[in-house]
Amino acid sequence: MAFNILRTGHRIGKILNVKSAIHSTQRVLTVGQPVLNKKEVEVTFVKANGDRLKAKGKVGDSLLDVVINSNLDLDGFGACEGTLTCSTCHLICSQETYDSLPNKPSEEELDMLDLAYELTDTSRLGCQIILTEDMDGLTVKVPATINDARS
Repeated sequence: MAFNILRTGHRIGKILNVKSAIHSTQRVLTVGQPVLNKKEVEVTFVKANGDRLKAKGKVGDSLLDVVINSNLDLDGFGACEGTLTCSTCHLICSQETYDSLPNKPSEEELDMLDLAYELTDTSRLGCQIILTEDMDGLTVKVPATINDARS
C-alpha cells in the first residue's frame, strides 16, 4: 500500500513538478524501526479438561499471538486472526486477572463476546489482551466449546 501511495504521489509530483512534498511523504512512511529486544512473558492456558499449556510471548504480543506463535493445540482458536469477527479466542480470566488488565474491553469486543459460548463476567478475547511485563505468570482458562460468529 505504501508503495502505491508513493508511486501515485510520484506521478502527481511529476505532473505538478512538486518534488519536496513527495520526498517528505516518503520520509514519513519510512520512519520508525521495530523494537527487536522485547522481554518474554510466560502464560498458562488451562483447557477445560485441566490440561495446562505453558507458552511464552513477547511484551506487546496478544494472547492470540502467543497461541499461534507457540503452536498450542487449541482447536479453532483465533479463526479470524484477530480481526474481532469470530469470538473463537474467547478466554476466561480470574477476577483478579480481569481487574488487573491494563485495557478494558471495547464495545466491539463486548459485542463479539456476547456471541461466545460459556460467557462469564471475566471473559475476554485473546486477540484483545496485550502482554505487559506485569503479566508474567498469567493464567487463563480456555472454554470447552467455541463459537465462530462468522458462520
